[in-house]
Amino acid sequence: MSSRAASGRPALEPGAEGVGARLRRLREQAGVSLSELARRANVGKATLSGLENGTRNPTLETLWSVTAALGVPITTLLAGQRSGVVRGTAVEATLLQVFDDGPVTYELYRMVVPPGPAQASPAHHTGVTEHVTVFSGVLQAGPADAPLLAGPGEHISWTSDVPHRYAAVGDEPVQASLLIRYPRTANPQP
Repeated sequence: MSSRAASGRPALEPGAEGVGARLRRLREQAGVSLSELARRANVGKATLSGLENGTRNPTLETLWSVTAALGVPITTLLAGQRSGVVRGTAVEATLLQVFDDGPVTYELYRMVVPPGPAQASPAHHTGVTEHVTVFSGVLQAGPADAPLLAGPGEHISWTSDVPHRYAAVGDEPVQASLLIRYPRTANPQP
């Protein structure tokens, strides 16, 4: 990954087939119109339509917003993606494992945050938590209004149903693990 991530860059590798079809199926199962999902996710209707039709490669921020509005983990959309790598403005995350444990789904990622811009992430659905263990570098992450700081060997966690952020502090890229805990929800965002 380059030392500076490009703002608004696509989240998925070229050829990430099936994401749009899975999104349409999830939206229809939830009984939500395209317009309503666009409103809930704060995403343009044309962007959402392009994603469902496979003509647009979304940003990571768009994927997080849409899955939060549907009340599902992001891996629900990414099932079957060849590389398991997603990219945001300032984060590259490689999916290592998905664990289902009754009413909770866990996603485990290897994460790299290069020096440079911060990653702003939208709120996930109610009750989602994030747990980061830093292996190298210094990471500032957590709620946008009160981020936490962690260096090598340290762990931070927060409830991520609020806007949150990730940023490397200093000139060294951050290498870390990210565990996201998603409780199942019967009621996605209104």
